[in-house]
Amino acid sequence: METSALPGSCQSRRMEAAAAAALGSAVTGGPPPPQDEPPPPVRDRLSGMQKGGGVCSRSYFVVVMVFVHVYILNVIALLLYVYYSNGNQHGTEPGGDAAGQAAPTPDPRAIPRLDQLAAPYTYLPRLEGIKVGYRQTVNLVPDKIHEMRTLSLKPLLFEIPNFLTEQECKLHIHLARLKGLQTSQILPVDGYKEAMDNLDISKADIFNLLDHNQDGQLQIKEVLTHSRLGNGRWMTPENIREMYSALKADSDGNGVLSLDEFKKLNLRDFHKYLGKQEVTMNDLVRNSQHTWLYQGEGAHHVLRSIRQRIIKLTHLPLEVVENSEPLQVVRYDTGGHYHAHMDSGPVFPETACTHTKLTANETAPFETSCRYVTVLFYLNNVTGGGETTFPVADNRTYEEMSLIQNDVDLRDTRKHCDKGNLRIKPRQGTAVFWYNYLSDGKGWVGDIDEFALHGGCLVTAGTKWIANNWINVDPNKQRQLWFQQEMGRYAKEDSEIQREWAVDQPYKDMHVDL
Repeated sequence: METSALPGSCQSRRMEAAAAAALGSAVTGGPPPPQDEPPPPVRDRLSGMQKGGGVCSRSYFVVVMVFVHVYILNVIALLLYVYYSNGNQHGTEPGGDAAGQAAPTPDPRAIPRLDQLAAPYTYLPRLEGIKVGYRQTVNLVPDKIHEMRTLSLKPLLFEIPNFLTEQECKLHIHLARLKGLQTSQILPVDGYKEAMDNLDISKADIFNLLDHNQDGQLQIKEVLTHSRLGNGRWMTPENIREMYSALKADSDGNGVLSLDEFKKLNLRDFHKYLGKQEVTMNDLVRNSQHTWLYQGEGAHHVLRSIRQRIIKLTHLPLEVVENSEPLQVVRYDTGGHYHAHMDSGPVFPETACTHTKLTANETAPFETSCRYVTVLFYLNNVTGGGETTFPVADNRTYEEMSLIQNDVDLRDTRKHCDKGNLRIKPRQGTAVFWYNYLSDGKGWVGDIDEFALHGGCLVTAGTKWIANNWINVDPNKQRQLWFQQEMGRYAKEDSEIQREWAVDQPYKDMHVDL
């Protein structure tokens, strides 16, 4: 993908959202238990029995046979577990024949209505990456087999060439132009200022949260880590030094802030300072235009077909995919970029998922987009630049402070895209998808996968078109199931007002039906 989210490590995230605002912002269940070593060959056991007495031999024979049968049943159960945990992803869909012939794909316009769905799901399938470079086949459309390649394990990231045809790519661009694109927006400052007023947090607490290494001093890279939201401006080490000088924040001029220096600051002065600075599009966190295309019932048949393919690709429940965000189409002109970010933010008591907040009827000072899966489509070949970068993909460990070393910020996609661990070149029709969350080991959403940090590299020539499909799942299982239940209930209503609320209201500010 490429969209806004909350950066930061998992450690102390409950209060980091407030601190950021103050400064401007795995198959589930784990591997099956190891099986016992197989018993010695039965034939050898039987030959030993023949030498013993009748009663002992018969008893021994019964014990051996029971053990053998239990072992065989365990093996069968293990194979079935692996088969269904992987969602039968290795080339044959349920209902296909043994030769790999795909079962006929239903007409995308014949996807069951939400009010026809079965009981709520309690388990989210998750694909296996096996190893980097591993290739497997998937059946997404009739009479065609797609190849899916594992690009990384951290995050779990896949690439599917020719997911879209050239005609489908052009149609997406055409529909987006008809709809009209708007300048991509960043998280608003005013909302975070208001949230700060509702939180009881002292300057000392903010300082301690920002002081990552707890050495009693705020280094520039520690401040940078938590100042990415702001007014949408991308802050660099040079920007921080200029701001310190203008606000006389660093009284001794050593480049770091002590607790005493920090307490003397009026934090709102940071906002005022940033608000007075002239900002160009190149200075923003994101420089692009986007629009939203409705994919629900009655949408263009190609858009409905894309949603059906995603269901088959991810093996996620239909109702989860159907009640997720619309399709986002994004255009990056020459000079366009999107600095590295996360698609989702952590969900704590102080936050709520945007998609379930309406039905949960809960109040929270912060909300975030809970995007379990990102599916990104490249709609054209880019003349120059425009790669998707994963700066820390497959790193042995994740350490947020190590992202900035000697004024080199790996999240800066305008200057340092070439220094990231993984870059994906845009190729028309190719899809990449990844999980933004880890598994909780019980078949549900766990913690944020920090290795999913990614961004859009600077477009040096031409124009870049992409589309994003996000699958929304609330890490709070009960909230998600309640949301699905309410969506199903509203889908059964005959009232047009209820239908509009169920499908369109959550995204009323983001799209208009075509």
